[in-house]
Amino acid sequence: MRHIRRWPASLAVCAALILQVIVPTQINVLPQWLLPSLGLLLLLPLVGMNPFHLSRDEPWLRWVALVLVGVLVLANAVYLGGLIYFLNHGAANNGGVLVKGAVVIWVTNVVAFAIWYWEIDRGGPFARAPEHERKVERVDLLFPQLTVDLPGWERWLPGFTDYLFVSLTAATAFSPTDTMPLTARTKTLMGAQSLISLLTIAVVAARAVNVL
Repeated sequence: MRHIRRWPASLAVCAALILQVIVPTQINVLPQWLLPSLGLLLLLPLVGMNPFHLSRDEPWLRWVALVLVGVLVLANAVYLGGLIYFLNHGAANNGGVLVKGAVVIWVTNVVAFAIWYWEIDRGGPFARAPEHERKVERVDLLFPQLTVDLPGWERWLPGFTDYLFVSLTAATAFSPTDTMPLTARTKTLMGAQSLISLLTIAVVAARAVNVL
């Protein structure tokens, strides 16, 4: 029986949580341990129930995953606000703080929105999996593999890596590339992600390069 892999999403979240440990204290108004601890607490039941593949479907697990995404996005917004404040009121010539902060914010932005897309597209990964009897919602993201009639792609399903690529391209191109957002909620999310990335790269990182 074919199962959707869970471990790539868990690995990406772990990488994002590890990065929170190195957030510069100059831009972080939260306790340094708070986000990694809270994120790990939310991640543990997700990994415990489905360590490698999505085989056990429980409605509360999806809510835990969405809360985890919300925590990452809100914390990232706090970091971005702190970084912009530091740029305007702190030692703006401290390029190390600006670069480190920008890297953490940008990577967390990519991971958080990748999981968000993965969790909402067509009702979530369990709804997309053919072996689970769940009502599939309308398509949020139109992948090119779903529109072609080529040998070998008939039963293709998007995995977390595909959503990570969508998030990565949205954060670098500030717009969709090969995969189109169809619903209003996905367009809103992609617009918000692009705006966060634009602020981080164009405003903060550009200033950091100038002062290095």
